Amino acid sequence: MLATDVNKKTYETDKEGYLVNFDDWNIDIAKLIAQTEELEMTDHHWEIINFLRAYYKQHQSTPNIREITQAVSEELGDEKGKSPYLYDLFPSGPAEQGCKIAGLPKLFVDPNAHTVI
Repeated sequence: MLATDVNKKTYETDKEGYLVNFDDWNIDIAKLIAQTEELEMTDHHWEIINFLRAYYKQHQSTPNIREITQAVSEELGDEKGKSPYLYDLFPSGPAEQGCKIAGLPKLFVDPNAHTVI
């Protein structure tokens, strides 16, 4: 485990910078993660980040891109649920970069099975 300090508070992260504890998340750590990802956050970014956090709380799982596009379309509208919109916001991927900034655990994909675990 690694540690990141923000405003005199220490946050545990894994080697890729994902928060270890979902409940440690706050706007300050999210801004720092976004900065390390070289993203300038807008209201559009925060809307998706807040959506991802709510999704995780409800489903207790980190969504893959298919789940994100479907759920965002249902909740926020078809335009916001389209992959190009989401990738414009999170160029490294909404399921990776977006979930990382949202404080969700890293999505594990088994490369041999081609399924999400």
